[in-house]
Amino acid sequence: MKRLLPATVTAFAAASALVLAGAGQAAATPAGSGGPVTIEHGKFGEYREGRTAVTYDAELVPEGARAGVFAVSKSAFGTRTALHVSGLVPNREYGAHAHTEPCGETGSAAGPHFQHVQGPSDDPAFANPENEIWLDFTTRASGNGFAMSSVEWAFGERRPQSIVIHDHHTSTAPGEAGDAGDRLACINVDF
Repeated sequence: MKRLLPATVTAFAAASALVLAGAGQAAATPAGSGGPVTIEHGKFGEYREGRTAVTYDAELVPEGARAGVFAVSKSAFGTRTALHVSGLVPNREYGAHAHTEPCGETGSAAGPHFQHVQGPSDDPAFANPENEIWLDFTTRASGNGFAMSSVEWAFGERRPQSIVIHDHHTSTAPGEAGDAGDRLACINVDF
């Protein structure tokens, strides 16, 4: 796994803060439309067509909580993804991953985890943070959380379409690798 330079970490943190404030979405070229940069943000609420951020468990991801995603995917350095959330339950562990499909009426609509090299979803050889985009985080006392993923590969024709927030940090044990519990919320992202 590649290390991020301090300047890159600072840039991700700054972009994440802008995303949550609602700035910058129009300034970025979404990776899904041919550019290497993705910025997406939204306020969680009940599912409806066109909503960016959906909550399936309003107790653990309350309506009105916010999420922002910033990603850069380029063959020269791989894919860097940052997730910032605010308004969640304080001092709590959550899992989060990129998923293959957009958010839907239920958490299962987002499909399985996006994998660079596709394989069994519970096999540690495929379900790991080098082959998938894992963004597990623990919220602070304020209910804010931040996570970053850095993988050595860039998106090709296949791209994830959402980030799903799960009930707990992701397991790495054989037979349960990649499992992070119930799907609590989902953010549509045009990677």
